Amino acid sequence: MTATTTPVAGQGAASPPRTGSWLASRRNPWRHPVFLEGFTWLYLIWSLLPIGLAILFSFNNGKSQSVWQGFSWRWYFSDPVNSVLHDPALHAAVIQTAWLSFLTTVIAVPLGVAFALGINRWRGYTASSANFIMILSFVIPELIFGVAMFFVFQYLFTFVHLGTGAQVLGLVTWNVSWPAIIVQARLVTIGRQYEEAAADLGATQFQVMYRVMLPLLAPAIFASAVLVFSSVIDDFVIVDLLFKDAASTPMSVLIYSQQHGGNGGPALNALGTIMLVMSLLVVIIGYAGYRWMTSGERGGRIEALATIAGSD
Repeated sequence: MTATTTPVAGQGAASPPRTGSWLASRRNPWRHPVFLEGFTWLYLIWSLLPIGLAILFSFNNGKSQSVWQGFSWRWYFSDPVNSVLHDPALHAAVIQTAWLSFLTTVIAVPLGVAFALGINRWRGYTASSANFIMILSFVIPELIFGVAMFFVFQYLFTFVHLGTGAQVLGLVTWNVSWPAIIVQARLVTIGRQYEEAAADLGATQFQVMYRVMLPLLAPAIFASAVLVFSSVIDDFVIVDLLFKDAASTPMSVLIYSQQHGGNGGPALNALGTIMLVMSLLVVIIGYAGYRWMTSGERGGRIEALATIAGSD
């Protein structure tokens, strides 16, 4: 006869042994990713700490880049000789960088949009080959491209002299693929139905392009312009190979040459901070503009078609 024990009231049944619970938690795919989170934080600290130190010492009152001597705007505009505002070389570098970014954007974006529209309506092996050549800039190393452009301007198109003109041509050639690829992707997503509907309503090709296609492509065009502008700000290889003198020296080339020439200091930190702020502002404005343009997107398409219908 076997004796059985009844659990005493108020006491729960004995819990099963917890052997292997740690291994079970390790095998759970939904557990908190401690390792990945820690690795991410280490990467962010490793990446951002040098940038933060460079920005911090750009506000240093003294010339030291290791000893803090008080907060000051000296290297931005307070110093009458060595600040970015008053040093002719630093001041010219900021203006040259902004000028190159502006010229490259206003030239490369329309060319890229025109190429995307042409490829979208062009069929055959020739179109595929042209599209493949356009993508090559994402594959070819920028150094190889810059050296090739240097030899082209030096020995083939000798009427193009090194300097701002050569830099703009090189940057446009290198960056035109951004708007071409982005606008092509946009054309694929919107399809041909709105264009065909506008044509059925009696719109001319110009009206279709101006009132329907351009508003639909505006977010992609704006995003590509932001990418081109921000990439030119910190470009180094092409502008370094194609610059001629101090008048055509952008910020990236000036920072590199002075830092490696032993002339670095807080003023260069200030110049680098200005470059960083310019890039961040462009990205922030671009993101805000893209969100604003894509909000209520479908309503904008229908409104454009209604406008065309009402004008007939």
